[in-house]
Amino acid sequence: MMLPKIVSLFSGAGGLDLGFHDAGFDLAFAVDSSEWAIKTHQRNFRGAKSIAADLIELQPAGVLAHLSQVLKEGESIGVIGGPPCQGFSRANPAALATDPRNKLPILYLEIVEALQEKYDVQFVLFENVLGIRDIKHEIAFQGILAKFRELGLTEKVDEYCALDFGVPQNRRRVIISAFKSPDAANAFAPLTVPRENLDARTAIGGLPAPAFFNRNLSPGDIPHHPNHWTMRPISKRFENPDGAMKSSRSFRRLVWDKPSPTVAYGHREIHIHPDGRRRLSIYEAMRFQGFPHEFVLEGPLSAQVEQVSNAVPPPLAQALAYAAIDAIDESARMSEAGDALVA
Repeated sequence: MMLPKIVSLFSGAGGLDLGFHDAGFDLAFAVDSSEWAIKTHQRNFRGAKSIAADLIELQPAGVLAHLSQVLKEGESIGVIGGPPCQGFSRANPAALATDPRNKLPILYLEIVEALQEKYDVQFVLFENVLGIRDIKHEIAFQGILAKFRELGLTEKVDEYCALDFGVPQNRRRVIISAFKSPDAANAFAPLTVPRENLDARTAIGGLPAPAFFNRNLSPGDIPHHPNHWTMRPISKRFENPDGAMKSSRSFRRLVWDKPSPTVAYGHREIHIHPDGRRRLSIYEAMRFQGFPHEFVLEGPLSAQVEQVSNAVPPPLAQALAYAAIDAIDESARMSEAGDALVA
């Protein structure tokens, strides 16, 4: 079976893309507004065309112009991505239903609509935070679902936890899967795995100490992996980690025998290493996201923090990709069986 080629919108560093790539899909095109995320994407997905561009400025016509260089008209494609979620995030107490970023999911679907005019869009996968389903965003969320139906796609809304896919992180996200074929939509069912050995000790125990950031740090000074670096511990709270350390968003210490909370950091909110004496390195955060050792994030520390925080855990992405393959395959079988009955 020839798999649809993948078009990735709001791709970030490519966590979702990596899962689909590893499941056997061909990545045709990726776009994100972050130049550093796209440099990461280009480093790790050398066969794909990826560009740094703001989709608000690019608009559907701009996406089509770029795709005309890598896809033939009528080719079968799948569209994946997660529009920026700060406007829906529960971690942002000031989030408003009128946040302009809440319009990005509709832009995403307007691009899908334009793609349908030139390509055979088999499925769309849409990832976002749990808050998108909150009451204050009800109108926006129902509008998103209505748009899927307007495009002739059968949609299904599910909530997934990364722990159920072998990722040592308690990260929950909403996934809207939508297929051209209703049979495929009904068959879409990602396989979970037992929650075993999903603790900090298994994920990062035994790693060497990371390098601490300084302006003169060179790649050769970073041990084990290019992203194994972190901020130098300055707070006095690091001097007595077993003392009265109050947990807070900016000072949350991990526990050796438990998985990580959601990897979603502000610049000064990287979780505290279980030993309490420093913050996690970027590479350690990548381990909690399920990235393989060979994957490397580009850019300064702040850009790497953003990329690892925004990424879909690749093992979850791969489960979604395999589920898409099985769903498309099941749809083809149902269609063949229907044709046989007619004959």
